[in-house]
Amino acid sequence: MPPPLTLSPIAAGERIPLLDVLRGFALLGILLMNIEGMAGPLLLAGTGLDPSLEGADRWADAAIAILVQGKFFTLFSLLFGMGFAVMSQRAQTRQSGFAGIYWRRSLALLAIGLVHALLVWSGDILVTYALLSLLLLAFRDVGGRWLVGLAILSFLAPLGLMMLFGLMGTLMQSSPETAAVWKEAMGGQEQMLASLLDGQRQAFDHGSYLEATVQRAKDFGFALMNLMMVGPLVFGMFLLGAWFVKSGAISAPEEHQRLFKRLRWWAFPAGLMLVLAGFALRPTLDPVEFSVAASSAFCMGMLGSGLMCLGYAAWLVRGMQSPAWAGKLSWLAPAGRMALTNYLLQSLVGTLVFYGYGLGWSGQMPRAWQVACAVAFFCLQVLASRWWLARFGFGPMEWLWRSLTYLAPQRMRTSPDAANTLGT
Repeated sequence: MPPPLTLSPIAAGERIPLLDVLRGFALLGILLMNIEGMAGPLLLAGTGLDPSLEGADRWADAAIAILVQGKFFTLFSLLFGMGFAVMSQRAQTRQSGFAGIYWRRSLALLAIGLVHALLVWSGDILVTYALLSLLLLAFRDVGGRWLVGLAILSFLAPLGLMMLFGLMGTLMQSSPETAAVWKEAMGGQEQMLASLLDGQRQAFDHGSYLEATVQRAKDFGFALMNLMMVGPLVFGMFLLGAWFVKSGAISAPEEHQRLFKRLRWWAFPAGLMLVLAGFALRPTLDPVEFSVAASSAFCMGMLGSGLMCLGYAAWLVRGMQSPAWAGKLSWLAPAGRMALTNYLLQSLVGTLVFYGYGLGWSGQMPRAWQVACAVAFFCLQVLASRWWLARFGFGPMEWLWRSLTYLAPQRMRTSPDAANTLGT
């Protein structure tokens, strides 16, 4: 019996082009979402509509809140789960070891994420992905309806918890006596958030790099506290992404037309209606407001965002099946092939533009211009990625991640058909 094959980086010919296009699209959405947290306090980003904005800035902020916020970190999470399943399937096909390589891959991503979170930008998602990816390994052999059921349960669990907090807050504030107790109990959280917000404004708007790094460490601690809420949402999308690959829906979407049609024409509109309902109920979310109304607005927005994320993916699948659109959408693929490099570059450039130790433009760029600049910068990233991949097999951070994973420096300059992957 021949010895098991060694799992190695995926070759270009083994890639699923759709995943690269989806990653490229997700990168654009991530930048549109993240630029708000770089141009102003991160703590206020993603809370909906800024009530102080007017005119084009108000319209731009509302559009991002409705169409972008919450839709693209879920899409990236979905894609991460897909990448895990693709790697697992390849290992099974080749009868090669998987767990050891996957652990190293996750730990390498954790190291990269820690550097990013502590030295570049507080809004890092890589640490969350890396930590949860270790748990994902335990679900490698789960399939079918169980995987979908667990994904839905994981996604809905924090939303149910949020509704419970909202109900508790409403009941506690229903009488003067209990309202005073509730106000006193919530006072500590309000002070903590106010201190964190003031620290972000001082350190990132006017502080030195060292002061900003100290603040990033504080933000990192706060992010770990929020992992109880964010983690299950991300992990649910991980599991759902793995199911899409295991079911064959990604490798052979033409055989799953009914599924994608439902996602396009049912999930996406339903998600949009939920997001709009939540936005109408609470255009701006207060992080310290716990009431049935506030929790309902958050949960409708988050549930709707998950459905819209699936709808976005389904529409891109349909586009890639169309001869008229496949070539146009493939323009996004180079950015998707270098997703890790491009994600980190967005953070590096954004913080250097807006933070005090860089150009110091924090609070100075109008919201509409933030959106326009994000789109323009992403287009430059696509062009730069195309140029780079014409000369190298993969992006510089992909090279580092891969080299750490396989415990050997990977060859950077390769033939056009050489290895390249991010998450597959």
